[in-house]
Amino acid sequence: MGSAPHNDSIRTNSRPGSLLGRFLHDSRGATAIEFAMLAIPFSLMVFAILESCISFGGSQILTNATDDIARQFRTGQIRTINETDLKTMVCDRIKIIVENNCPGLVVDLRKFDTFAEAADVRLKFTADNDLDTAGFKVELGPAQTINMLRVFYKWPVMTDFMSLAMSNLKDGKTLHFAEVVWKNEPFN
Repeated sequence: MGSAPHNDSIRTNSRPGSLLGRFLHDSRGATAIEFAMLAIPFSLMVFAILESCISFGGSQILTNATDDIARQFRTGQIRTINETDLKTMVCDRIKIIVENNCPGLVVDLRKFDTFAEAADVRLKFTADNDLDTAGFKVELGPAQTINMLRVFYKWPVMTDFMSLAMSNLKDGKTLHFAEVVWKNEPFN
């Protein structure tokens, strides 16, 4: 009966006792090495998917809160408001997914004469890659005026290695925002 070739016969290309030769021809740890080579990219992909999903969920909650508050303004349920109260209203609606007291929350509520003026308002950033809040105010117009509510939240990216790919602000944060433009109803 013939016998299977012995591992020593394969080592003919390298020196029989060399460390490299023994390492290259020993297959006892191959599964562990293959798992390690695949586990790292797989883990990175799982973290990227989770980070993106949580970020998207936070953005959707912010959008829903902004729409809800804008509807109250549009229908005249709320006719006057200041910045602190507006931030509190938004924060109460998004607190399920953000830190206490909503750090990084910025609001901008303005009235316009035409929809074209509202469309000309652009998002600006500072030289150090932060949101430029110059000109932001809280000024709700009376009945039958055109208004725009913009809500911004500086979302922290949770996984460090994703901050380079996902962040668009300084300090490894990404900007979530929602915007609604409407004409108030004749509620007087």
